[in-house]
Amino acid sequence: MAEIRLTSVGQGQTKIRNIPTALTQEGFWCCPSPVVFQNTIKAQNPSNKTKPSSPTPKTTVQKKQTPFNERKPPPTPLRSAVVSDDQRNRCSDTPDVSVSIVNERTPRLKIESLPRKVAIEFGEPGTSDMKVVLLGKQGFCVKLSVHKKVLEENSSFFANKLSEEESNMSCLEIDDCEDVEIYVETMGLMYCKEMKQSLIKQSVSRVLRILKFAELLSFNTCIQSCLEYLEAVPWVGEEEEEKVVSLVTRLQNEGIGVTPVLKRVFSTVANPSKDTISHIMELVLKSNEEKGRREIKSIVLKLLRENSSLPSYAGSSYICNETIYSSCRICLNSLLSLFKKAAEPEFTDKPVNSKQTVVKQIALEADNLSWLLEILADRQAADEFALMWSSQQELTALHSKLPIVSRYHVSCITSRLFVGIGRGELLPSKDTRHLLLQTWLQPLISDYSWLQHGCRSFDRKVVEEGIGRTILTLPLENQQTILLSWLGTFLKSGDNCPNLQRAFEVWWRRTFIRPYME
Repeated sequence: MAEIRLTSVGQGQTKIRNIPTALTQEGFWCCPSPVVFQNTIKAQNPSNKTKPSSPTPKTTVQKKQTPFNERKPPPTPLRSAVVSDDQRNRCSDTPDVSVSIVNERTPRLKIESLPRKVAIEFGEPGTSDMKVVLLGKQGFCVKLSVHKKVLEENSSFFANKLSEEESNMSCLEIDDCEDVEIYVETMGLMYCKEMKQSLIKQSVSRVLRILKFAELLSFNTCIQSCLEYLEAVPWVGEEEEEKVVSLVTRLQNEGIGVTPVLKRVFSTVANPSKDTISHIMELVLKSNEEKGRREIKSIVLKLLRENSSLPSYAGSSYICNETIYSSCRICLNSLLSLFKKAAEPEFTDKPVNSKQTVVKQIALEADNLSWLLEILADRQAADEFALMWSSQQELTALHSKLPIVSRYHVSCITSRLFVGIGRGELLPSKDTRHLLLQTWLQPLISDYSWLQHGCRSFDRKVVEEGIGRTILTLPLENQQTILLSWLGTFLKSGDNCPNLQRAFEVWWRRTFIRPYME
């Protein structure tokens, strides 16, 4: 950090203020922001206030000390001299000036009465042939000593301005400058030989501010350097990424080449979604590593949930659902093949390792189907899955031939379907719901005792509520058939059978009470 000596006249005396500013690698001074400028004056000179002629409302301003270290600038041919206008006119009559902080909402005063004036000289001292005056929106004034040749060579904006005015014009005033500090730094970059080195230690947000002014000034060399920086530097967080993409996309619409930057977020491939998602699904479904599968399944589920929020015209939802159902059919075929293998009479005589391998594969395929069902239910697209599962009569026939420790995983899929229908996450047709109960309710009852004691994720109350609600969506005659069949099983098995008493009571009232009440 370095110092700017700012003079202001108050009560007939000259006051010296030290303002911290940044020294660039090229040897020019960056103008301090108005907030830093004002806070520094306030912090270092708390007693330096002139008494107002009339009482004014008090403005509460939070004081914040601005720490800085003095550092001598490195030897360089490019220097900056910072001098206040008040020093130059020390002999003239000067009114009393207050240096207290001005609230941002206060209307901008006349430039002639403001103490916040600094002068910056670029290049070799004493060689400038033009002044550029920047008038900030907060009343902050910066007078730049520059060179016409440098401005004309680097900026189409200044070249056009100078060509429109008289050739001997020596001063150009820019009013309502939004960001004086960055404007000065952007103009200072016109004097840099290695612009990339000047940007390399800047933050992404600051380079975006520089890029914005470089665009306004048509400073093409700076624009290109900023784009090269943004293409190479990491973007931290989604908010920063959105800022970069927003500004760069706007530049693209104005005909500026920004393709290298946008390649980071936009693919040049016409439609990579289907193949990419299919490949990811395949990797997850074939993995045997439990921890890796669990974590990636959770991530993919989250990302697909975000994908489902896209508008329907994007077409990505259809592509994704098609890919998921393709994986479902593959897993179902594999599960059926494994059930057939485990149901063979000679399977019991095989070595233990061989039997354990088949059991693990059954568990893996069932877990894959449960995960795919979860994705489809989350995307409100699981109706077709319910139909596919209801149509697995061959799998149901093999179910009773396998030991319960091998087969109970498929009952977890059935339970999830009943829960989904009971919650309204799935809306399969009446025939599908009826077929699902006919095909899979009895196998579920057969595995119910094991599910309660051997499956951690099994929630008995949620499953029983889902089964009951699914039954009650059917016509009254179908409800009666299923509930009477359940009643006979429940009276024999007790807790080893789903407790559907609530559904039974609703059916009873619908059958024996409601007709007479009406």
